[in-house]
Amino acid sequence: MSEGSVTEAIAVAGAGRRRRAPENWRPLLLLVPAFVLVSLFFLAPLIDVFVRSVTDPQPGLQNYAWLVSTEANIAVVLRTFGTAIAVTAVCLLLAYPYAYLMTIVSDRTRNLMQLFIMMPLWTSILVRTLAWMVLLQDTGPINGLLAAWFGIGPVPLIRTTFGVALGMSQVLLPFMVLPLYSSMAKIDKRLLPAASNLGANPVTAFFTVYLPLSRPGIFSGGVTVFILGLGFYIIPALLGSSKETMISALIQQQISVFLMWGQGTALGVFLLLCTILILVVVSRVNKQGSLFPGVER
Repeated sequence: MSEGSVTEAIAVAGAGRRRRAPENWRPLLLLVPAFVLVSLFFLAPLIDVFVRSVTDPQPGLQNYAWLVSTEANIAVVLRTFGTAIAVTAVCLLLAYPYAYLMTIVSDRTRNLMQLFIMMPLWTSILVRTLAWMVLLQDTGPINGLLAAWFGIGPVPLIRTTFGVALGMSQVLLPFMVLPLYSSMAKIDKRLLPAASNLGANPVTAFFTVYLPLSRPGIFSGGVTVFILGLGFYIIPALLGSSKETMISALIQQQISVFLMWGQGTALGVFLLLCTILILVVVSRVNKQGSLFPGVER
């Protein structure tokens, strides 16, 4: 091929790219509104929070030093993570058999079970928390039943860690059931009978066949419930006491009561970093599938 032909071919290819370029980048304009909204209402406040955490009341890392050097803050952090872990475990134990039943019942029963799961999400969390306040009081229905049936009580239920965990578990249970059901619905129902035909008892077949296949749903639901549990504010504030203070309440206290914006924002940045770290660790551990069922890698 002569030099002139090569030059002409390059010119034609360049002209083709110039003609195709508008068709390639024009769909990206659809992302502009979303980018602007995310920048204005998420990135900008996030940057402001981080800047305040290292500049208020003066430039430096004194707010983070206060966070890790105060015993009361360490206790609040440990209590928050401990409560979130306990709530995640309770939700998993309750949601797993419920989600499994949803995969084996008839369509009509499944729709009814889905309605029972979705109905709490349509009710205000404040209303549900106030209902728990009525139920858990020393003179409430639960203590009344304990006294009538077992002759014990009143058992302290409200203003305790148990009451906080109970209320959070009730609110967060749908966020565990739905990912589990999404994952279990994809499992071939013939696998368990096949494992039994090969000599495995039901328990062995469950732990070696069914449980590993449902692991994406466990990871997804567990991460969702745990992260949401870390940031809960209303339920610990209404069902707990000053002894059950969690990170979200401590942030509100530092900003609204003591006007210590630097310390409050440092707590917020710490909570955000913990959330990101958890997502990274879980995504690394869950190597067999996506972190979110239905989203393929």
